[in-house]
Formats: sequence, structure tokens, C-alpha cells
Amino acid sequence: MIRLNNVTLTFPDGDSHITAVDHVSLTAHPGTVTGITGPSGSGKSSLLAVAATLIRPDSGQVFIDDVDATTLDAREATDLRRDTIGIVFQQSNLLPSLTAHEQLSVMNELGSKHSKRTRSLAATRADELLDAVGLGDQRGKRPHQLSGGQRQRINIARALMNEPRVLLVDEPTSALDQERGASIIELILNLTDQMNTATLLVTHDLVHLPRMHGVVQLVDGKLSQATPAAA
Repeated sequence: MIRLNNVTLTFPDGDSHITAVDHVSLTAHPGTVTGITGPSGSGKSSLLAVAATLIRPDSGQVFIDDVDATTLDAREATDLRRDTIGIVFQQSNLLPSLTAHEQLSVMNELGSKHSKRTRSLAATRADELLDAVGLGDQRGKRPHQLSGGQRQRINIARALMNEPRVLLVDEPTSALDQERGASIIELILNLTDQMNTATLLVTHDLVHLPRMHGVVQLVDGKLSQATPAAA
């Protein structure tokens, strides 16, 4: 579960401050996808960055299960993010020289104390995730050999390598056409259910919102509307 409690985030702007997130509270439960929408500049990506522990808010709390991430130091926040949170950025940012399988398996090398002992397990999980996103037969291909939709699927699979309890997704369909975008949303919904993650998904594409378990709308950093999770 992820719970944001009365979170406020500001940025310096000359002699004053701009409020990007203004006293926002929301909760995403395991196995559900909560859509976050709103006009450009409304604070959606800033809110996701706070949820990801990439930015510490000015005030408020960010609970990942029972841990308040705002009380952690930088190292502790990094460990929490690596072990508990999966992040799907808007751009896939795949490494050009690595194959699809290597894009996933290399995640095992990032900061884990026992990475060498777990390489075999990581390779197996990478295979399983590539199968789950429908790319098991593309495991040996590099990014330039894949379509935009395929690269985004690898991006999602990579975010799930650490078996996160929380999945944060930023505009996953922005560079895709309607059909490929719909398939990516379907994939996220299915994987959220299968892996029981609590998922927050920022999107500008309103056509996908009815498929979410819940929807919140941000306007000028404030929560202006919330649709409860479907029964």
C-alpha cells in the first residue's frame, strides 16, 4: 500500500515559491490502479516524484506500507526505493547496448549486497517477466530492434524486477498510438492484479480512466476530484 497524507511540495521561484503539490492526500491499495490526471503543469509528475521518494516534500507523510519515507535519510530512502518501489518513467531510457533480457537482469547489480549470489534467480525472473509482457521471444534484441510499444513493455517489466509492493507509472502511453496505448494500460492492469502491487498511474489520456480502480484529478497542485475505487 502507498498512502500520501497531506503532502505539500514547493519549488523556489526568485524571491517566492511555487506550490507544485498542495496538501494532497490519497491512498492506493494492493491490486489496484489509481489514475492521476489533470491539465499540464498541475503537479502530476511532482506528486509521483514525491511518492517515489525522489523528492522530499515540504510537509506531509508518504507511507510505503508502514514506513514513513519522509523520515528516512538519503541512503535509507534509496534502499526503500530499490527494494519496494517500481518506477516506469515516461521515456523507456533503455540502455542501447543491452538486450531485452539484459535490461532486466542488470537491475540485480544495482546496489544489492549479494548480487553475485542472486544472478541466477535474477535471470530466471527476467525470463518470467519478459514472458509476462509478451516479449519472451524478443529477449535477445536490443532497443533499436524493437518498436516503441515493445520498449515500453520492457520498461514496465524492468520496474517489476524487484517485486515491488508499489508501482509508479508516468504517462506510459504518451508516445504511443491509441491501439498500442490501450494494450499498455491493459498490461499494467493485469500485472497489478497478478503481482498485487499498489499502482499510481499518471496519464493525460482520458479514454483509459474508466478502466482504473480509482481516479484523482489535480488542478494547480490541489486534489479537485476523486472517484472511489470500483467495487
